[in-house]
Amino acid sequence: MKWLRISSALTGIAACSLVLAQVAPHAREAGAVLAAQDDPAALSELKLDAALAKDEHLVQDNIEAALKAGDADLADSFVALARDRNIALPDDLLSRVGDAVKAENSTSQFAKRFATGLVTGNADDVASLSGTVAGDLFVIGDIRDVVRESKHLAMGEDTDRLVLGLATAGLAVTAVTYLSAGGAAPVRAGLTLVKDARKVGRLGEGLAAWAGRSAREVVDTPMLQNAVASGSVLRPGETVSAIKAAFRVEKAGALVRLGKDVTRVAEKSGTRGAMDSLRIAEGPKDVARAARLAEAQGGKTRALLKLLGRGALLLVGGAFDLTLWLFGAALTLFGLLSSIKATTERLTQAWCDRRRARRLRRAQLVAEAALANTAATA
Repeated sequence: MKWLRISSALTGIAACSLVLAQVAPHAREAGAVLAAQDDPAALSELKLDAALAKDEHLVQDNIEAALKAGDADLADSFVALARDRNIALPDDLLSRVGDAVKAENSTSQFAKRFATGLVTGNADDVASLSGTVAGDLFVIGDIRDVVRESKHLAMGEDTDRLVLGLATAGLAVTAVTYLSAGGAAPVRAGLTLVKDARKVGRLGEGLAAWAGRSAREVVDTPMLQNAVASGSVLRPGETVSAIKAAFRVEKAGALVRLGKDVTRVAEKSGTRGAMDSLRIAEGPKDVARAARLAEAQGGKTRALLKLLGRGALLLVGGAFDLTLWLFGAALTLFGLLSSIKATTERLTQAWCDRRRARRLRRAQLVAEAALANTAATA
């Protein structure tokens, strides 16, 4: 029975050690992810490690897909990621990416996209954004958007209040930009990007809902309708002054912060990187996280957002599972320590019992010898 108890304790040590060997790597990874949940750069690196471990051709396949889709900027972002991770890529693939980037950045293409952004007000890269921002800085684009959406509102038609609010805010910020010799230009560019993302359907639903509520707060609708009714694109000075009067500056803090964060993303990862972050963002906090990610990862940001989605910014639905791994590892470790303790105690008890038995036998032999000597003397 004694040795059976020792054997069961030793079996517990072996079983817990085996389970712990299987659980420990997952628990270590879970702990690292949970510790990095407030650091988008560190979190994205950990998740990227896991993704690359599952598919060693992940980067190369995404480069091919980006080139096929005509997105040279995304392909170049994956090349930067491969370079940072020391992932070997075929020379012909690198050459194709280089040629695509060169063609996309050629003078003729840049001028064409600049003109498209200036005329249409839609942007998806640096060139078209430059044209869009130029149009908004000259108030043409924002007046156009305010007049169009305000007329829809006055006539009871479907109105994009988000575009209306952003354009109104843009006009006020543009005035500040002129007065500060360009000091507010980053906010102006960020608001333009958000507005363009909304127009082309690349603004996340959660962020669009938040921005829509914020935009309503900064616009005095009746005053704006009166301004538009008496204004015209042909009289930009008068129209801007009237529209600015409908803008509640004290309510614009949240939109201004959003514009700054979007610009931070664009400065480090490019216009398309900013658009990608706006597409997956569910609120302004996600955009702020994207800005921190872009500042840490630079040109790799688009590749990370493509591979990980919103998971590059924060934990998405996995905190409970990660906690379970940690709990399982802790429980298994407790079982292992308990088994070691039980084994030590039972071995010690067996050793003590053995020594006690030996002393008893020795004492018994001494007593028997003494009795024998007494009998012999008698």
